[in-house]
Amino acid sequence: MKLIIAIIQPHRLDAVRESLTAIGIEGMTVTEVRGYGRQKGHTEIYRGAEYQIAFMAKLKLEIAVADSRVDDVVATITKATRTGKIGDGKIFVLDLEQAQRVRTGETGDNAL
Repeated sequence: MKLIIAIIQPHRLDAVRESLTAIGIEGMTVTEVRGYGRQKGHTEIYRGAEYQIAFMAKLKLEIAVADSRVDDVVATITKATRTGKIGDGKIFVLDLEQAQRVRTGETGDNAL
């Protein structure tokens, strides 16, 4: 099993969810996060004063999948989020040792 962590732009969430549902991925966890990278933030004006915003608002998606689904999921997320501009995000794939569904006690791929 693998844990896929994707950092994406907030406005791309619906496109990612719809694309993943279309390939049979039904569950994910979404967290609002702020980050700093190549995008370098931006400048905002509030009440006539200019402020530098260094940490950009992003979403972190966490998706647990069977090893056989990793390439499909990564490709689907990439296709749904890519604009070709800086700040599109990142995808990380980590090994997942164990998963257990609390309600039924199922483990491994069956728990996903």
